[in-house]
Amino acid sequence: MRFDVEPGYTHGTLARTAVLLVNLGTPQAPEPGAVRRYLKQFLSDPRVVEIPRAVWLPILHGVILTVRPKKSAAKYAAIWTEKGSPLLYHSEQQAVLLRGYLGERGLDVDVRLAMRYGEPSLPRVLAEMRAANTERVLVLPLYPQYSATTTATVFDAIGAELARCRNVPELRTVKHFHDHPGYIEALKQSVLAHWRKHGSLRDAGGKLVMSFHGVPRRTLDLGDPYHCECRKTGRLLAESLDLGKDEYVVTFQSRFGKAEWLQPYTAPTLHSLARQGVQRADVICPGFVADCLETLEEINMEGRQEFLTAGGKVFHYIDCLNESPAFIHALAELAASHLQGWPVGRTGRSEREAQAARSAVEARLGGAPR
Repeated sequence: MRFDVEPGYTHGTLARTAVLLVNLGTPQAPEPGAVRRYLKQFLSDPRVVEIPRAVWLPILHGVILTVRPKKSAAKYAAIWTEKGSPLLYHSEQQAVLLRGYLGERGLDVDVRLAMRYGEPSLPRVLAEMRAANTERVLVLPLYPQYSATTTATVFDAIGAELARCRNVPELRTVKHFHDHPGYIEALKQSVLAHWRKHGSLRDAGGKLVMSFHGVPRRTLDLGDPYHCECRKTGRLLAESLDLGKDEYVVTFQSRFGKAEWLQPYTAPTLHSLARQGVQRADVICPGFVADCLETLEEINMEGRQEFLTAGGKVFHYIDCLNESPAFIHALAELAASHLQGWPVGRTGRSEREAQAARSAVEARLGGAPR
């Protein structure tokens, strides 16, 4: 086994502490070639597709990577912006703002962003952190609900990369934050802001649909807590909004293949609600903290069409938390609690100076976040 030489290392360099945010990833462009490269890495992960390699890899390379990239590229093109991938853009802003919020608390820590698949890649970001003599790393996957298909594969990848290093940093990990009070409050404020703008869902006799990414049903049977954590998030959000059990529903989207996945499925539920006479559906995706293909295209485009063509009258998609101040505050609370006991530097800023610095960051990012 070869242990990499730490790039540019000099003995005596001041050790740093960092928070590493990790999200799923995105193609670098809405083009078949870029999508193929992304899907190849994503769908080759044995945590993501738990089918024996001898069975799955011929299907992946012989069928899926031949047919799916062109179709997926068209969907990515529909949600791509002049700033590029929405997922990457929002995740980058979250990292910048989190560093500002932590600095406001007097914590002088670096905040980096990596993607599990695609760029900026985990190996590249970890190498940059080693070059900066980052001695302590708090890994914070941007998945509120734990699943072996998401959070665990981040830990796998980091472990594999650090196995090649000589000087391994001290490591802490955040497993989940599905029931964190700040996260639930951020979701609540997002829904209330939407209702202030579009009117009360209750007055309209509508339904709040909480759509989470689906996973195969067998993961629940094998002990994955994802389903339970999604349900708990949904219950806590409903309670914070004072919703009755008949005023909201928890669903699961993005089913792939013929196997049974967690139910109820989002698209059939939207269709059924419209057929039952529900006139308005407001859809929020609590498991996604940044808008992406699954929210902007699958829900706001395909889900909208499903509901309206089945007889529904009004469809609203509620944006992900993105740069919401309440969510960045929740991330700062979460990070600060896990950083306790580490010798993080102090910024030495006054409260007024810290607030001014944060305001400057927000202005540079295009104005105060929602």
